[in-house]
Amino acid sequence: MPLFWVLLGLLLLTILLYGVDALGSLPVHELKLTGLWLAATFGVGLSILLLVATRGALLVVALPFVWPLLARYRRSRPAGPRPAPRGPRMSREEAYEVLGLAPGASRAEIREAHRRLMLRCHPDQGGSDWLAARLNEARDVLGGG
Repeated sequence: MPLFWVLLGLLLLTILLYGVDALGSLPVHELKLTGLWLAATFGVGLSILLLVATRGALLVVALPFVWPLLARYRRSRPAGPRPAPRGPRMSREEAYEVLGLAPGASRAEIREAHRRLMLRCHPDQGGSDWLAARLNEARDVLGGG
């Protein structure tokens, strides 16, 4: 019966690692951080369970199966923040549209529109890196910096 629980734990750990890998592609920073904490907590809990239940024997046996998954997960994660994809520079018309302004808006209007939108769309507020980059590019194209 204890072997059943150990195998179930290993199966759940494998599923969790693949789930955290899928969560890593989402843009929301807090969701990624939560997934990493869940994986770490689950991994530590499973390790303690294996140490206590089998006096360390099955932990040593399970390590060769879990280690490649951990190594693959670490290799798949970038070391720093991912840069926004670069395409052709935004046109002035597109920049006005992104900021929700009429053509010929003043620098103060450009700065205010950028600030207002960034308060809602910043990655720290649950927005996306891509949208924040678009807003910044629109501001830069229009010279509102």
